[in-house]
Amino acid sequence: MKIKISSGSPWEDIVGYSRAIRVGNMVEVAGTTAMDGDVLIGKGDIYKQTVFIFKKIENALTEAGATLNDVVRTRMFVTDISQWEEVGKAHGEIFKNIKPVSTMVEVSRLINDDLLIEIEVTAIIEDK
Repeated sequence: MKIKISSGSPWEDIVGYSRAIRVGNMVEVAGTTAMDGDVLIGKGDIYKQTVFIFKKIENALTEAGATLNDVVRTRMFVTDISQWEEVGKAHGEIFKNIKPVSTMVEVSRLINDDLLIEIEVTAIIEDK
């Protein structure tokens, strides 16, 4: 079973990607930014961008039949590692009790200079 989840973004067809894909009990969510259509949420505020991104990721997981509780890995790409505490605060608010493995690395830039962070996750849905 392979389910492709779309956000409806025109970039998905242009670039050739899916917001998320579920294969069996595993869900991979693509790199996600703080763009809401053409609007950037939290310009200049990495904490607000991070919180918004996790809401977008949660929506994709829900559509794939998963929840944030199923997340086993997070990967965070930040443009300024000195802001790691703000990112960590937002991550901790969501994953304090879930505790997935996590990676945070600094990158030189993202596709838009106002994007401060991009996040991707892996979830594994446990049989209940």
